[in-house]
Amino acid sequence: MVVVTETVTLPPAARRREWRRMWLRFRQSTLSVVGLAIVSIVILAAVVAPLIAPYPRHAGAFVDFEHQLQPPAPRNLLGTDDAGRDVLSRILFGARISIVLGAAVLVIAVTVGVPLGLIAGYWGGRVGDLIMRVTDVFLAIPPIALALAVSAALRPNLTNAMLAIALAWWPWYTRLVYGQVLSLKEEQFVEASRGLGAGPWRIAFREILPNAWSPIIVKITLDMGFVILTAAGLSFLGFGAQPPTPEWGTMIAEGRTYLPGFWWMATFPGLAIFVTVLGFNLLGDGLRDVFDVQIEQWRAGS
Repeated sequence: MVVVTETVTLPPAARRREWRRMWLRFRQSTLSVVGLAIVSIVILAAVVAPLIAPYPRHAGAFVDFEHQLQPPAPRNLLGTDDAGRDVLSRILFGARISIVLGAAVLVIAVTVGVPLGLIAGYWGGRVGDLIMRVTDVFLAIPPIALALAVSAALRPNLTNAMLAIALAWWPWYTRLVYGQVLSLKEEQFVEASRGLGAGPWRIAFREILPNAWSPIIVKITLDMGFVILTAAGLSFLGFGAQPPTPEWGTMIAEGRTYLPGFWWMATFPGLAIFVTVLGFNLLGDGLRDVFDVQIEQWRAGS
C-alpha cells in the first residue's frame, strides 16, 4: 500500500525537475512504456474514430447483406459481420464507448467513495462505523454479481450498466482512502495544522486528502481495464449495451454463434478487450513503481 507522509510545495523549476525524474524512472520499465503506448493508442483511436474508421456508418443500424460474413481482406481488414458491417470500424467506435463508460464509472466511484472514506477515517465514531459496515456489505458481494443483479432489475442498456458497475465499485475507494487516512491523520504535518488553528474540514480535504492521491491514481489506472472488462461481460450476457451498439462485449456475443467458421467476428473484439486491459494494467504497475520509489526517496531524505 502506498502512503505519502507529507505534501511539500515546490517552486516551478523544482517541480519540473521532479516530474522529469519521475518520467526517467517510468521509462526504465519497458513494460510500463508499452502500457502507456497501448493506452495512448486506444484513447486516440476512440477520439478520432469517426475520422479513421473505414466505414463510419457501419457503427450504427446499417445493413449490407451483399458483403456479410466476409473474411479479412483489403476491403475489410478485419472482415464483416452477419449484417455486412465492417468489424474494424465497429471496434474503433467500440473503443470510444468503452473508454467513456470506464471513465464515467470511475468518476462516480471516486466521487462517492473518496469522501466517504475520508469522513470515516478522520472523524470515525458512529458515522464512520456505519459507513464502513455498509462498505463491508458491498465488498462481500462480487462486483460482477452485484452489477448483474442491478442491471437485471433495470432496463438493460449502456447507461444502466454504467450505474450498476459504479454501484459495485465505490466501496473499493472508500476502503482504500479509509486506510490511508488512518495512517496519515496522526502525522506531524496534521498536528502542526491543527496547532495553527486549522479546522477539521480543512485538515481533512486540504492536508490529508492530497497525500492520499498517489494510491488513488494508481488504483484508477488499474481499475480502468477491469471496468471495461466488466462492462463487456455485462453486454455479452445481454445486460449492457444492446445491438446495434458497437460495444465489444455485444460484438463478441453476436459473433460466438458463428464460431469457429467465421472466427473474426468474435476474435478481433476479444483481442481489443485483451490489449486494452493489458495496457491499463501495465501502465498502473508502472505508476505504482514510480510513486513507491518517490516515497522511499522522500523517507530516506527525511
